[in-house]
Parts: sequence; structure tokens; C-alpha cells
Amino acid sequence: MFSEILKVSLIAALCAGPAWADDDAAPLAGLLSGHNKEELPEVTLSVGEPLGGPWTLQSGRYYEVEITADGSGEIGLESDGFFRAIWVDEVVIRGLEVRPMGLASIEFDRAGTMEIGFIAIKPGRYDLHIPGSTGEDQRLEILIE
Repeated sequence: MFSEILKVSLIAALCAGPAWADDDAAPLAGLLSGHNKEELPEVTLSVGEPLGGPWTLQSGRYYEVEITADGSGEIGLESDGFFRAIWVDEVVIRGLEVRPMGLASIEFDRAGTMEIGFIAIKPGRYDLHIPGSTGEDQRLEILIE
């Protein structure tokens, strides 16, 4: 009797089709799904101006951040460990999507914006800083929990 009920339930489930049949596309699952995504505050690169922060990130969560340079000088960001503690999904510059294996640093030669999508992986304390700078405001503190 139990096997007959199980058979009827299984057939009914298969005939019903996927849960997203009314939508155009299947829902995303896992780390790249919309419920796992968070936008970080924009980082503005400007000579002598603070970077912002601090950030507290959760390991396994997907983040997007826009980084904008105002053109006040050739300016970049580097990190001693942050770029190795994340998985970079994509870097978008002027609508062009790049999917690198990783990043070491970024630099703007003129005004512009890039968006970086990444998943925080390795817990720890990190920072992003402007190369050659010594001021605390030129450093964005990051904690991955």
C-alpha cells in the first residue's frame, strides 16, 4: 500500500513540472543566487580623500562594489591579502565583463567606474589601500567572518 502511495506521489510530482515552469528561466541556486547577494557602498578614489569603510563581510556571501575614480590623479588600490581571500566572479568596465582568475591590484589612469563582483572566501582581517600612501584614511579595513 505504501509503495502505491509513493508511486502516485512521484508521478504527480513529475507531471507537475518544475517549480519555475511559469517563469522564463530557472531560479539560481547556491552562492550566486539573488538572496545571497549584497551591494557594498561605493568606493571613491580621489587624491587625499578617505576610502571609506570599514567592511564586515560574511564568508560564502556574494558582494558587488562600484569603484569610481574622479580623475584627480593616477590612482589605484592594492592589498596584501584581500584579493587572495576572495573569488572574483567578474569585473565590469564600461559594460565589458571580464572574468579573471584573480586580481593583484587595480588602477585608474583617468576618471571612470568599475564594478567588481566577488564571493568572500577566507576569514581574516584585510585592507585595500592606495599604493605608497601612509594615511589611515587611504586604507579601507575589511573583516571577513
